[in-house]
Parts: sequence; C-alpha cells; structure tokens
Amino acid sequence: MRSRTRDCVWRLQQHSHLTIAPHITCIDSTPAEIDTSANVYWGHGIRHVVALRGDITRPPRSAASVGLEGERLVYASQLVQVLRHLHNFEISVAAYPEGHPDSGLSVDADVQNLARKIDAGASRAITQFFFDTDVFLRYRDRLAARRMSIPLVPGILPILGTSQLYGFAKRCGATVPPSIRKAFEGLEADPHARRVVATEVLIGQVHRLRAHGVEAFHFYTLNRAELTLAACEALDVQATIAADDKVA
Repeated sequence: MRSRTRDCVWRLQQHSHLTIAPHITCIDSTPAEIDTSANVYWGHGIRHVVALRGDITRPPRSAASVGLEGERLVYASQLVQVLRHLHNFEISVAAYPEGHPDSGLSVDADVQNLARKIDAGASRAITQFFFDTDVFLRYRDRLAARRMSIPLVPGILPILGTSQLYGFAKRCGATVPPSIRKAFEGLEADPHARRVVATEVLIGQVHRLRAHGVEAFHFYTLNRAELTLAACEALDVQATIAADDKVA
C-alpha cells in the first residue's frame, strides 16, 4: 500500500461521510502485499475497493506459471478471488465497452473477461471512459443478453483539453465522435470557451445516460476536479450527496 494513497484514504474516511473505495492492483504486488493492504483497509472500516490488474510495464509470465499459488497475480479475476476470500468487500472491477487494448480491442473478449471477474465475486463494474453514449448502451445490452446482471457504472472523462485527449483516447481504445471533435475546433487557445463546451458535453452525456436509466456515474477527474464539480452543480448532484451521505 502506497503511503500517499493510504494517508488520503484515512483523511477522507475521517473527515467526510462519503463511501471511500481505494484501488488495489495486482500486477505490481505480491500476494502478501495484497493481503496486507486488504487487511489494513478492512481494519480501518473500508468496505468498498476497486480491484484492478494495473498497467503492465513488462510482459508478465504465462498464466500457467503465475496464479493464486504463484509468486504474483496476473489477472484482475484472480485479485477479486483473493479479496473475496479475505473479507466481504464490495468489489468494483473494470469493464471496457470498446474492448481492452491488450485484447486487440475485442468487445467479446472483454465481456468474457468481465464474466470471469463476476464469477470470482465482483460486485459491480466501472467502465473505461467513452464519448459515444451508444457504445455504453450496446455494451450494457451485451451483458443483459448474457444475463450478467452486475451493476454497470459508466466512466465519464471531462474533456480538459483536446491536444492530449485524442492521443490518450487512441491509446485506451476510446472513440471520439466527429461531433465532439468539431465542437472543440479552434478552442485550444481559448480556455474559457473550451471549458464552456466541455461542461456542455459532459452534462449532455450524463443527461442522455440518465434518460436510459443510468443512475450512478464514475468521473475520471485526472486530479483536476473543477470541471466535474461544475457539472455536478449544474446536474444538482450535490443535493443528492448531502441527502444520502454517500457517492456511488
């Protein structure tokens, strides 16, 4: 457990009424380190965690040689299984409506991988960010067709700037619709206009998802929360947080 993450979790736990859900990754941790992190979180009252594989900086050993009994875990499904055996956490996992880059952006492969994580004990799935709402809705339909009833939370990325966004989206396999590209044309040198358009895009995306029955959202703030906060104010989300004392 990284000390800065731990300290941040403790501060939020002590000074807010929010439901805190720290990330636990497995690709860079030994089983003993995972056990320690999970036990410390549980002992401090944390009941929600996000279980992720983590970024691979070097090719992992084959699944045959690394597993629950091996030196390190390779897959998020293995991590979920370990966490589920340790404590009765609410476990969120990742889902990729446009496919994971490591699987060749195959949506079918991602659905199969999500099924493994659900079988291991995942409680809900949070998607990779997307800008085309139809992508999320089609993915949700795929899960429903396979009777995968796990709650699916859309991942929303506020557009803070376009110069780096397009490259970031390409690396993550996220499609940027032509309408969004056109909306931001010529705004790189005008931060105020860019912020206005970005807020409108963000609110419009949330409104459309709500119209299709979505009630929980996950915002990727990338350590810059101002645009998310502005959108939440416009969407009257703060009143809901104050009433429920928790965030999904």
